[in-house]
Amino acid sequence: MYDFTFEITYDPGADEYVDLFIDRESLRSEAIYSCLDPTELWMLESVTGDPADLSAVDELLLDESVDRQSFSARACNSTRTTSLLTESQRRRVAYTYVSDVEYCESVPLIAATYIDGGVLFEQTRTDDRVRWRVLVQDDSKIGHLYDTLSAKLGEGLSFSFEHLTEVDHWESGLLSRADIRAEQRETLTVAVERGYFETPREVTLDELADELELPRSTVSYRLRRATAELAKRFTEQQL
Repeated sequence: MYDFTFEITYDPGADEYVDLFIDRESLRSEAIYSCLDPTELWMLESVTGDPADLSAVDELLLDESVDRQSFSARACNSTRTTSLLTESQRRRVAYTYVSDVEYCESVPLIAATYIDGGVLFEQTRTDDRVRWRVLVQDDSKIGHLYDTLSAKLGEGLSFSFEHLTEVDHWESGLLSRADIRAEQRETLTVAVERGYFETPREVTLDELADELELPRSTVSYRLRRATAELAKRFTEQQL
């Protein structure tokens, strides 16, 4: 297998969805794409951030008329169906299915025209950067893919190659997420952001409970369960 990794940088105003991430530094998006042919694809996207920033994302994330796939000057001509799978204070997970594609200059669909047998894609959005990792069985067509992606970039976008590496395993932050419940993950995220695990602590358990509008005992329980699961996963990965 081969891991082809590159980054696309967007100028402000070049893409309305990316502009949300430029303007709101707490936002981060992780997505997994799968595309077996140039006429359809699906994506699973997890967006995390401060509650106010996530509220700004909701409209574009769920608007099926918004083109989040194309990186060229032309919008995709396709049918989109989006469903919200998870909604919490600091996280949204959306599933999008793109079908009946007549025209779409997106990374997965362009790759499908060059690479047979299916390809797996991981996409990460932060600030003005969208980072792509592409997992393929054969790297013989990567040069053609690289040239096509570079040539089709829209105005205000720039392409940066990172690496093409042969790999025997491939880990994704989205697929490898530790098995902790959504409410535990949310509590843990707030605790980390507020400095609960710093030395000395920058926030107390009571203050966390007040912010989350939960009983102190509930916050304590969720933190214990989340840290226990993370410790278990870390230990398993080291063995």
